[in-house]
Amino acid sequence: MPETANEAINMYQASVPIVLRALTNLKTILGKAEAWAGEKNVKEDAVLNARLALDMLPFSKQIQLVSDNAKGIAARLGNVENPSYADDEKTFAELHERLQKTIDFVNSVPQAGFEGSETRQVVIKFPQRTMEFTGLSYLTGFGLPNFFFHYTTAYAILRHSGVPLGKPDYLGG
Repeated sequence: MPETANEAINMYQASVPIVLRALTNLKTILGKAEAWAGEKNVKEDAVLNARLALDMLPFSKQIQLVSDNAKGIAARLGNVENPSYADDEKTFAELHERLQKTIDFVNSVPQAGFEGSETRQVVIKFPQRTMEFTGLSYLTGFGLPNFFFHYTTAYAILRHSGVPLGKPDYLGG
């Protein structure tokens, strides 16, 4: 956040590199989960449907939501159309493809579209309600927190399942 009223925030730098790093880390984490499942003879479906609690969404849906949030951040702040993905991934390979497609989309959003986005109106419509933000309040109060909620949950599901992951996997580098 800017320290004084005269400092501007670079919305592109505050969003795209952060999201891309986490997506790239998640691809690596997914690869480790796939290798672990193969080594331990754990069925792919068991990993993709794993949850931390019975009323939580499964691992595969967490990946889809990470993707959706990354696309949403880039599209809404970059002033481009948000692509829709089918949410029909049922294999490790399809989840890898989804993550790569998301990385490619985020990378494709021109940096110039982010200019002035901190004050641009962002409206998100859900079936039960509509949320309205400025770009900055969307990024800091909804976009990134929601993105990292699902990223962290995906990591935690795998860790809870026995995949040998640690903080360096989560943080990447």
